[in-house]
Amino acid sequence: MGKPTLAVWKFASCDGCQLTLLDCEDELLALADRVRIAHFLEASSEVMPGPYDVSLVEGSITTQADLRRIQRVRAESKVLVTIGACATAGGVQALRNFADVNEFASVVYANPEYIDALATSTPIAAHVPVDHELHGCPIDRGQLLETLSALLAGRKPDLPGTSVCTECKRRGLSCVLVAEGTPCLGPVTRAGCGALCPSVHRGCFGCFGPMTRPNTPVLVPLLRSRGMSGDDVDRVFSTFTVTETHREGGQG
Repeated sequence: MGKPTLAVWKFASCDGCQLTLLDCEDELLALADRVRIAHFLEASSEVMPGPYDVSLVEGSITTQADLRRIQRVRAESKVLVTIGACATAGGVQALRNFADVNEFASVVYANPEYIDALATSTPIAAHVPVDHELHGCPIDRGQLLETLSALLAGRKPDLPGTSVCTECKRRGLSCVLVAEGTPCLGPVTRAGCGALCPSVHRGCFGCFGPMTRPNTPVLVPLLRSRGMSGDDVDRVFSTFTVTETHREGGQG
């Protein structure tokens, strides 16, 4: 039997999650010994035909062409893993889901009549079955390597479902919300970043999306007590993972 094949696909996104894979450097070299990278345009112009054992998909669905292409990718992939906030929740561009995309286009483009975009930006799972999701903007390299290692070993990836607060505790960090009065979304945000922002005395801004069963009704009054207005609270919840936040109950 030959090596399992890995494909990496880009839809509407900034390429940051694909760069996380490239930034793995030494680990990527070890991975290349165990898999055949069959499609990864960020790294190589060589393209091998499917089917593919594992596909990593970055980006959201924003055009009819995207929709047709993700259906082909799903049909050619045994396992499909979405990577990053765009692929898992529609990304920053999903803010247009709650406004008029034609108005945006008229402001941004000199000739908006040439823009062929859907009215919404939607996650991959809204269109095809997804086997695993890696959250974040960008994704965490440790989670990526764990997922690929698990899939090669034939087991389920071990990914956290708890909050960023648990990572702060493991690192011995003081709570920026309680000790410093800094607004922080850590109590309702999915773990995975290693508490990056709180480690430098900044509040978490939720780029990994809501954790399982987030208790936003309790957090929102705390944010208000730290000086955030209602508009500020709405804005901080409506960024990277706005569609996920609304699905999980919004701002409470």
